[in-house]
Amino acid sequence: MNSFIPWVGGKGKLLWIINKLMPDRYTRFIDVFGGSGTVTMCRPIQRGCMEVYNDFNGNLTNLFCCVKNRPMALLAELGFLPLNTRDDFNVLYKFFSKGEFTDDYLQEEMDLTEVYLKPPDAEAIRALMLERTPRGSIRRAADFFKLIRYSFSGGAKSFGGKPCDIRRFFHLIWECSRRLANVIVENKDFEEVIRQYDRAGAVIYCDPPYYKAESCYEVEFPPEDHQRLHDVLVTCEGYFIVSYNYQDYICEIYQDCYIFRTSRPNSMSQTAGSEYEEIVITNYDPRKACWQLSMDSLLGGDGDTRYELIHEPEHPLKI
Repeated sequence: MNSFIPWVGGKGKLLWIINKLMPDRYTRFIDVFGGSGTVTMCRPIQRGCMEVYNDFNGNLTNLFCCVKNRPMALLAELGFLPLNTRDDFNVLYKFFSKGEFTDDYLQEEMDLTEVYLKPPDAEAIRALMLERTPRGSIRRAADFFKLIRYSFSGGAKSFGGKPCDIRRFFHLIWECSRRLANVIVENKDFEEVIRQYDRAGAVIYCDPPYYKAESCYEVEFPPEDHQRLHDVLVTCEGYFIVSYNYQDYICEIYQDCYIFRTSRPNSMSQTAGSEYEEIVITNYDPRKACWQLSMDSLLGGDGDTRYELIHEPEHPLKI
């Protein structure tokens, strides 16, 4: 299933290897850096398996909650929010960058109207504040959805400069709402959500901001967070899968894990034939957890599904 939004670092082109390395049996699936939700929504629904989508971006998780719980209200709101120019885009970008007045201090301002204004004037000002200031979860979700859809490559940072009929995506919102019906949506730091949902039968999937490419993402991810992620993962009772760009530093800190390397066409490069190398890391031996895998299938492939096992730990974290 396609997600209802594009997102920086989307995993559509890496799904084939993520699914191939997935254990055969597990009781819960936690998508720690959920992003577009592609990995969660493309999984086959398994009876009795808990699913958790998490992202630290509050605007993103609010959008997912509205798609999941209030799709009709969101669709209605989207139908009345024109956004067709660069100026409109800049207004929304400024709002979500906290450059515009938000409702953080609304209650304080409303209380002050009662102190400094006479009752009739105070009520008029309070009504104006309530009408113009708070956007509410649905309006906020609609604004953010349009910001993503009208931005360049779904980055929500720069105007895409091309026409876009938002109604073309309404069917995706409806389909994704049904897929997310039983998915728990969280908005927490990765360490907190991993510790909360980790169990012996869990699969914890992590797609953190790529190393030395953190500036491309909405949420800050300082260098020390890469180490912090490793440190919490190696204590997990469940299985974990981590996707990263191929970097010596990342391979070095995950020496206690299985590391697979693959490559795909680099859509961001202007050089013909350019490829982007990625790795997938696990704390378990997929040959034992996945019945369809053999030593031969772990060592290589062909065409667009080429990958190789480049590191096998001496002392695996999970037997």
